[in-house]
Amino acid sequence: MSESLLQIEGLTAGYAGAAVLRNVDLTVGPREVVALLGSNGAGKTTTLRAISGLVRPMAGRITFLGADTSRIRPNQLARRGLAHVPEGRGIFFGLTVAEHFHLGYGGRKVDAEEAYGYFPALRALHSRRAGLLSGGEQQMLALARVLVCKQKLLLLDELSLGLAPIVLDGLFPVIRQYTTDTGAGALIVEQHVERALEIADRGYVLSHGEMALAGSAAELRSDRSLLAASYLGPRGGAPS
Repeated sequence: MSESLLQIEGLTAGYAGAAVLRNVDLTVGPREVVALLGSNGAGKTTTLRAISGLVRPMAGRITFLGADTSRIRPNQLARRGLAHVPEGRGIFFGLTVAEHFHLGYGGRKVDAEEAYGYFPALRALHSRRAGLLSGGEQQMLALARVLVCKQKLLLLDELSLGLAPIVLDGLFPVIRQYTTDTGAGALIVEQHVERALEIADRGYVLSHGEMALAGSAAELRSDRSLLAASYLGPRGGAPS
């Protein structure tokens, strides 16, 4: 694999002094889609928040494009090419689709025509306020704003949340194609394991804040019993 875009070594992180993640290692390389899987409460979202600077590590090191992120503010990381689409989509319900593209992303101007090229359905909705869009349309809008800025690393948290399977068919292939075309990497947190592993190169499974399993997407798909056991972990619980 080429030199990593993202490298996490021994990450311990959490909230109010309580660790949610413990000693986590993870990498994402150019043109890679990496799936981060695990049951609810396993620490997936905390991992993304630590990468984007919203949660500060208690121990360990996060490197993005060769730079230690511990002294880089979240807005500076965005300008360097790190894009975080959180659960809940991170859009502005009172603004129209077109106004979202006027705002840009991470200090970068957005080409609306290019955005409509990724998701043609948005063109006819350009004058509609985001709060009136369907869940799938909102997710297209959130993702389109990121893609047209040519960000180098995408952090995508539960894109499929509340969406019908047919909508996912229009989202996931775009992520795969974007990383292939631009050399960017993507780290996706996803509840639909099969969907995630269809487009991913590799995957990690978190269990109770610790890394329980890592391997190629093909390996994880082929051993469902091992994947299920990793979700359950030593203390039990159900996968999301």
